[in-house]
Amino acid sequence: MKNVKELVGASTSVLVLSVLAQEASYGYQIIKRINGAADGLFVWQEGTVYPVLHKLEQDGCVRTQWQQAETGRERKYYYITAQGREALSKGKQQWEDFHQLVLQLGDAAHGQA
Repeated sequence: MKNVKELVGASTSVLVLSVLAQEASYGYQIIKRINGAADGLFVWQEGTVYPVLHKLEQDGCVRTQWQQAETGRERKYYYITAQGREALSKGKQQWEDFHQLVLQLGDAAHGQA
């Protein structure tokens, strides 16, 4: 799993922005969505997502708003900004380019074997 953690670590912002591109969410909700989609490949804790959210906010990729939940409790919701959508687009393109490179090198290695 260490290798998966390294890959995930390099893509935490892209994963968080992908969730927020679908709809505004609060931190724990983001964690649940990502862990659910990961289906056991990895598991995020609060200590993973909150530093990423704070950095994204500092970088102007997300904005926040406190909202009252049905329980009456205040929750901090994160919204993707136009700058965040641009960062997401670039991040997804980088992953696509990297994926294509891995496939290309893998195919070349099989051809030489």
